[in-house]
Amino acid sequence: MKIAIIGSGLVGATTAYSLVTEGVGRQVVLIDVNRERANAEAEDIRHAVPFTNPLEVMAGDYQDLTGARLVILAAGAGQTPGEDRIAPLRRNAEIFAEIVPRALQYAPDAVLLVATNPVDVMTHLTVQYAASCGVPSQRVIGSGTSLDSARFRALLGRHIGVDAHHVHGYVIGEHGDSEVLAWSRVTVAGMPLKHFCHQQQVRMDELVRDRIEGQVRQVAYRILEGKGATYYGIASALTRIARIVLHDERAIMTVCTAKQDVAGVNDVTLSLPHLFGGPGIISTLPLPLVPDERQKLAASAQKIRGIIDLLD
Repeated sequence: MKIAIIGSGLVGATTAYSLVTEGVGRQVVLIDVNRERANAEAEDIRHAVPFTNPLEVMAGDYQDLTGARLVILAAGAGQTPGEDRIAPLRRNAEIFAEIVPRALQYAPDAVLLVATNPVDVMTHLTVQYAASCGVPSQRVIGSGTSLDSARFRALLGRHIGVDAHHVHGYVIGEHGDSEVLAWSRVTVAGMPLKHFCHQQQVRMDELVRDRIEGQVRQVAYRILEGKGATYYGIASALTRIARIVLHDERAIMTVCTAKQDVAGVNDVTLSLPHLFGGPGIISTLPLPLVPDERQKLAASAQKIRGIIDLLD
């Protein structure tokens, strides 16, 4: 099973390495406008293969996408320290207008997985570019708030003393400052978070929630300030999504896809829990939110729609 990654920067290359270490796929093709960079990354990652899993890793051109089941779009201008996620938008929109049709020319049946920020808007644009090639929106998936949800679960798990795998909670809406932490739907061992904390005598008041929420929202900015880019976490998220698609696992994650209506906002792309697998997005699972969370989701959807309108 072939996976192509367009963009061999830190996110693309780290994702390729993660695919190899996790044994996802059989062949990974790196494509970049800087062919020398793609060659170097592919060669470096190949040297890890004897210690990990027997994947073939190569640098290539667009014609090497032929037969790819999944194309990961990680190309574009990255976010720099002090810059919000919207700043690189126009540059990345122009890049995607070129690379999406070229990718689909050689891999017309592939699922497209968008990683480039701002991921909600870039996924929305990718849906439009793919539609012009006859590809339905269900085959375009954005990484969305998959990483944000993982951060939420990890921080919650640390606070309550439970392995994050057994903490179920979602971050929805924009992958950005307006994202919504759905506290009302968090469960641990099948119990609502409030009941679990009461039973285990764990403090979970407004101050604790505000602290965790602030950490979820601000951690990416701290990482950017400290080392200039984030790539390990998102590479792991992309690898998980790739495994779900390639093996048709029918899993649920907070990825983003285009929706006709979200909280009263028309034609917008943002993250909600989605069931997806080999065909791409299978169905959306709307959360029964409390009124405050519904209002925040509407505001997040409106923010994304406003950016799309500005770009248009």
